Amino acid sequence: MNNALEKFNRLVDALQELPTIGKKSATRLAYFMIMNDTYAGLKISHAIEDAIGSLKKCRICGGMSEDELCHICADETRDATLLCIVENAKDILLLEENALFDGRYFVLDSLEEFSVSHLEDIVKNGISEVLFALTPSIANDAVILYIEDKLSQYSVNFSKIAQGVPTGVSLENIDLLSLTRALEDRVRV
Repeated sequence: MNNALEKFNRLVDALQELPTIGKKSATRLAYFMIMNDTYAGLKISHAIEDAIGSLKKCRICGGMSEDELCHICADETRDATLLCIVENAKDILLLEENALFDGRYFVLDSLEEFSVSHLEDIVKNGISEVLFALTPSIANDAVILYIEDKLSQYSVNFSKIAQGVPTGVSLENIDLLSLTRALEDRVRV
């Protein structure tokens, strides 16, 4: 009886591998695709297969692209003097969806020697400001210091996204690091 729904259970297990999808959600999704809307299941299956087969990293920034260069790196109207360093390609999607930045990007992913030398090549070709859009943490502060040190020979300004207390959240619900940063980086009113 254990193997009676082996293929269904494999689908549930596969869905559970996705971030934020637990057993209950995976079971609901699998049941819906199999029993309620097989067309949606097939559509999702083909979209996944197509995306995996055609998406790759941009040769310059490391963002997602269907070509050698992503549409951002290929866009000559963007401000080529601004470079925003992000943790992963997903962060670019968020910033672009909301039209929050008009410069170029660099996906950090890891601090391999190749990526640091590639970053240096990008910076020495006309970048005047490097903006760090990294999740606030002590580890990322170390990454910022490391990159600033590696790029110190170039005439470039460094900045990072503001951090501190989010709007509408009481102080008792703020973690100590965020509260400390908010006090250290306070502004005059």
